[in-house]
Amino acid sequence: MTSSKPYIVRAFYDWISDNQLTPYIVVDVSVYGVLVPMSYVSDGQITLNISSSAIGAISMAGEQIEFSARFGGKLENIVVPYGAVAAIYAKENGAGTSLAIEHPDIEELPEETSPATLSTVASDPSDSTSEKPKSNGKGRASLKVVK
Repeated sequence: MTSSKPYIVRAFYDWISDNQLTPYIVVDVSVYGVLVPMSYVSDGQITLNISSSAIGAISMAGEQIEFSARFGGKLENIVVPYGAVAAIYAKENGAGTSLAIEHPDIEELPEETSPATLSTVASDPSDSTSEKPKSNGKGRASLKVVK
């Protein structure tokens, strides 16, 4: 079964908004896919005002919450997977709920972000840093001393 968390967050968002209160979410930034301004993170979490008056348009469809908001006068695109939402509550009275953090399984991550397998590489003493790199279109990075 799929997670019930997106449904719970959307329901609380609607309930809080329908009562003319200000919905806030607490986000755990350690969850894969969270995109927030890190300079505003404290103790691995950030609290975001997601009221329509604060952010304008919000997308709560699919697997994540997406919106734009201003931080220090700079417009930032915010992406919060539902698994990263630790709580949703009304600012004015604290009504809401806390939620368990859900980290995505490795199988659910896009292929390029899956953890890589590391292997050891033996160094060859015959390698010389003075050799020219093979020309395969991408030369080895090197530094040149300029006096």
